Amino acid sequence: MKKVHNFNAGPCVLPKPAINAAIEALKDFKGSGMSVIEISHRSKDWEAVMTESEALWKELLNIPDGYRVLFLGGGASTQFCYVPFNLMNKKAAYLETGVWANKALKEAKYFGEVAIVASSKESVYNHIPKGFTIPTDADYFHITTNNTIYGTEIKEDMNSPIPLVADMSSDIMSRPVDVSKYALIYGGAQKNVGPAGVTFVIVKESALGKVERPIPTMVDYRTHIKEGSMFNTPPVFSILVMNETLKWVKSLGGLKVMQKLNQEKAAILYDEIDRNKMFKGTIVDKADRSLMNICFVMNDEYKDKEEEFMNVAKANGMVGIKGHRSVGGFRASTYNACPKESIQALVDCMKEFEAKNAK
Repeated sequence: MKKVHNFNAGPCVLPKPAINAAIEALKDFKGSGMSVIEISHRSKDWEAVMTESEALWKELLNIPDGYRVLFLGGGASTQFCYVPFNLMNKKAAYLETGVWANKALKEAKYFGEVAIVASSKESVYNHIPKGFTIPTDADYFHITTNNTIYGTEIKEDMNSPIPLVADMSSDIMSRPVDVSKYALIYGGAQKNVGPAGVTFVIVKESALGKVERPIPTMVDYRTHIKEGSMFNTPPVFSILVMNETLKWVKSLGGLKVMQKLNQEKAAILYDEIDRNKMFKGTIVDKADRSLMNICFVMNDEYKDKEEEFMNVAKANGMVGIKGHRSVGGFRASTYNACPKESIQALVDCMKEFEAKNAK
């Protein structure tokens, strides 16, 4: 079997220890004689997994008192309506930095006025807007910290005069986060923390209960806080893999170590993109370059070589490097579990292609 280098944007590469532990739990969960997908979610063994999972989140992110961690179904896209349902009375502010940010603000418009504070849409989302003013009359300010399609990332926790909400689907657990600056953080697990099927929500309890509208039981965060994320049957397998993935992050030394590893991996590929005659990055400001999704295209004079390079990359075991159709070119998603050797293999492939094809 040839070596595969998985650069898929999500579902994506996961740590081998987490996958192996999940396989064992599928066969026999904690010596119960039953698979993890057969056991009762009300059993003591499963409740222990839920308790441990929340504790791991709190430990790794240093989540302060007053916050709760929820594990819900529906994906991050469902949170696009959960957020305004729970936090918006009349007006919300959104930073538009990509497709998912755009989808989030569209959902919010069903609940009231939406102010687009700044947008990079006209430039095909090739940068993070700067110098914007957050309106103080809005109920919250929503950002998407990493944009998987376009390869931009907000790498620092900004100060906001109103409650700050962040979709961190694709960069959570890749760096330390000052959770105290946020009223709510959410995201799908299928990038850095597990497989698709579970959505994480970190919510400040004091931010809830302030909207005037009635909230349906299922979309009220307070319901899930009260029931410990088990108001309905939780996605047990996805939570189990997440639990094992967080244990792996902890075993490596936590988020400061993970951030350093991610910076090193990204630097290897970005340095080659900048050096290589045949390629160029798609992000205008290098400070905005994502550490999770590295996007690049052929230089103009080599556009006709794009398909040829794609075929060469595939032949060398590169999986998932085709860029999104709205951007074209290439995208290497280098999430936490993507090993440095895979980055180096892609770089070697680029160097070899340049040696054979550059004018």
